[in-house]
Amino acid sequence: MTRGGLVESRHEIAACAADAGGRIVLAYGDVERPVYVRSAAKPFIAAALVRTGTADRFGFGARELATIAASHNGEPAHVKVVEGILATIGLSAADLQCGAHAPAFEPAAQELAARGEPYTALHNNCSGKHAGILAMCVHLGLDHRGYLAAGHAVQQTILSFCARMVDEDVARLTLGIDGCGIPVFATPLYRAARAFARLATLEGLDEQDRVALVRVREAMTAEPWYVAGTGRLDTAIMQATQGRIVCKAGAEGVHGDALLGLGLGLALKVLDGARRAAAPAVVSVLTEVGALGAAERAALARFAAADVRNVAGRVVGCIEMMPDTIEAGATS
Repeated sequence: MTRGGLVESRHEIAACAADAGGRIVLAYGDVERPVYVRSAAKPFIAAALVRTGTADRFGFGARELATIAASHNGEPAHVKVVEGILATIGLSAADLQCGAHAPAFEPAAQELAARGEPYTALHNNCSGKHAGILAMCVHLGLDHRGYLAAGHAVQQTILSFCARMVDEDVARLTLGIDGCGIPVFATPLYRAARAFARLATLEGLDEQDRVALVRVREAMTAEPWYVAGTGRLDTAIMQATQGRIVCKAGAEGVHGDALLGLGLGLALKVLDGARRAAAPAVVSVLTEVGALGAAERAALARFAAADVRNVAGRVVGCIEMMPDTIEAGATS
């Protein structure tokens, strides 16, 4: 982060690009240290839902699946989809255990405040995922009231799917609790990259997993706005690349990308967890591996070099990747 011609702050990243067979084609930093995948795992959670037959039973289309895979802005259209999912399965916002926070999109939060309406769990950026997990409980005949527990059958179904994607034994996964309350797993970046390569290529998977991943992948690329929302990186990448990249951000500076055109997966982590550094880092590394053409780089320029503004709105600095600060040792 530069201000007035000086580097004021630095954020280090670790990143790995790999193919579905596990061959690493690019690595920065320690790609063997486990990191929590956080919300970058949501495409795999949505695919677990598809595999159980939940989406077919309730008639979930691309918009519903994209919202289930989303970390959305809490804009009115996002909330409407989540309400629709809950109504379809016979539950309500009261059954969501993700907690409530204001919409991430400031205009939406301001509109709520202007109307004197409180924000609810529906506005939580993870409400789509939680509604999807509740739908799985209903479909599988499980008690939905304890769905946050790692030992709950619905979470074991999800974790088993995720474990297959990262090629690990589900019983050996390191688990924590995500910001929205569900179990979150940790895995080395090279395994996370391989998982996103599998999302890109469908290699090394059984037929049911392939079918589920294709359906989620197509939903996210058909409805990228529902995966994130106005002004968000994930939506912009999928729109700019017309679905050649399927991507998902996670908290604490995590990002995963399935590079369909190259048959690769990318996993990236900002080591200090700074969200502001993630977008410039992602766009830079995507460019380095050849995933972005000139027109796509132009469309994503505002993310590659993000303005720093003061309280009055004046541009006073910039956040961008500085190639001369990247550690030696990248492989290709």
